[in-house]
Amino acid sequence: MNARYEILDLKYIFGGMEQHIYPAVLLGEDGAVLIDCGYPGSLPMIEAQLQDHGIDPRSLTKLVLTHQDDDHTGAAAELKEKYPDIQILASCEEAPYISGERKNLRLQQGEDLQEQLPEDQKAFGEQFCQRYRDLVPVLPDILLHSGDRFDWGGGCEILATPGHTPGHISIRALDGEYMVTGDAAVLEGGALTIANPEFCLDMEAAENSLAEMTRRECRRYICYHGGVLER
Repeated sequence: MNARYEILDLKYIFGGMEQHIYPAVLLGEDGAVLIDCGYPGSLPMIEAQLQDHGIDPRSLTKLVLTHQDDDHTGAAAELKEKYPDIQILASCEEAPYISGERKNLRLQQGEDLQEQLPEDQKAFGEQFCQRYRDLVPVLPDILLHSGDRFDWGGGCEILATPGHTPGHISIRALDGEYMVTGDAAVLEGGALTIANPEFCLDMEAAENSLAEMTRRECRRYICYHGGVLER
């Protein structure tokens, strides 16, 4: 089965600076599967990007969340509200944080660091924490495990890539055509590297995950931050 996928380009302006993130859409006979969904408020941009790629937003059947960070889960509640039949999928480890059953680890990290920040950075730190307090939780409909296989995008498998967060997952084409990295790898300077080491919750695990991903030797690494690395 030939790999069928599209790469979206969501553009944001923060502090006068432009930022791009790249969710992937894996296409199948029964609809489209969106991998991650941007910050809160991103739904109109997602819909416009889908349409630009010839995909009817109503054809979305699933939303896979690679992990709990707000730039990956932020629009999940908006998608579920407008398209209630969409199924939300996440790893067993990440699901309690995405659903709100447990306190988001990124919020916990921010709160732990807040008192250590210099005075001139405390306001930014508090804004960061408030972002996560305001994040609308969603209940995953399906729990994913490493090794799970699906027919999305021509056939793919779930790969556990912990480190950035404990239950982070990536998605690899069975034929090696692509790897959707989430935040397990970013593209910087033409190479794959660890995303935001200062936010990485387990650096050793993150290094092992990156090594495993590169060992798989996919033709294209679709990085949420940085774009596509061609091999």
